[in-house]
Amino acid sequence: MASNIWAEVDSHVYIPACLESFTEPVPDKVYVMFHGTTKQNAELIKKNGFRPSANGMLGRGVYVSRDLQKASRYPLHVDESQRYVLKLLVNVGKVKKIDRQGHHMQKTWHNHGYDTAWVPPNCGMVPSGLEEDCVWDPRRIRVKEVMRPSSCEASRVCQEM
Repeated sequence: MASNIWAEVDSHVYIPACLESFTEPVPDKVYVMFHGTTKQNAELIKKNGFRPSANGMLGRGVYVSRDLQKASRYPLHVDESQRYVLKLLVNVGKVKKIDRQGHHMQKTWHNHGYDTAWVPPNCGMVPSGLEEDCVWDPRRIRVKEVMRPSSCEASRVCQEM
């Protein structure tokens, strides 16, 4: 991974992109994304960074979404009162679109030079029909804020950055 992936963000004139979840991510751009977790895990992530999941629908990586409502549902089997959402800046690098179950690169996208796998909304991959991303290298992710799940629109959250 190039050492200057955060050069744009570190600039004093940086304004993060707020990409609608239906729009395919542009390679090497930085986007506002979200990750649902517990308060305890949120504190550990802020302190130590993300630890990629060993496996999942898209294989190894950190699972995030541009859809605040999707992130607010996680972790799935935890009471809503215990859920927290991390507001992130994510440098997506090279992006592979995975738009169906059984896609030939569903779990091997990183082996083909991609940094992020993107599942578009309503493509049949996710039961909720909501957008999801998997980032291979956690160094591509910066935590900006720890929030309580809410019903606010992701676009409003992006405008507050």
